Amino acid sequence: MRAHNEAMLYCFKSKAGADVVMLAESGDALLRLMGRQPAPQGIFESAALPALIQSLEAGVAADEAAFQQAVDAAKAAGEPEPRRQGVSLRQRAWPLRDLMARAQRDGVDVLWGV
Repeated sequence: MRAHNEAMLYCFKSKAGADVVMLAESGDALLRLMGRQPAPQGIFESAALPALIQSLEAGVAADEAAFQQAVDAAKAAGEPEPRRQGVSLRQRAWPLRDLMARAQRDGVDVLWGV
């Protein structure tokens, strides 16, 4: 059973920048990339931001590498190259990553659901 409603929106907030709003599915995926369990409320403490940003960037890089492998495999097999459907993980992660980097620079936390 899910801890929160499927239609939920995440609203990540910090004194360092504008709010970042995303649908639950995207927010859940990004939280998991950073080793966090999806939850309706939470905090990224300032001291933890460098490691969290690194985890997020590593997850995005792994997603990009996997897609590139699929492109390379299609080319090698003489098949049409696959195309990304919808918004990429990199595009979804960037606004939150930017807010987290600003919060790290300013020494403040990032909160959601409060």
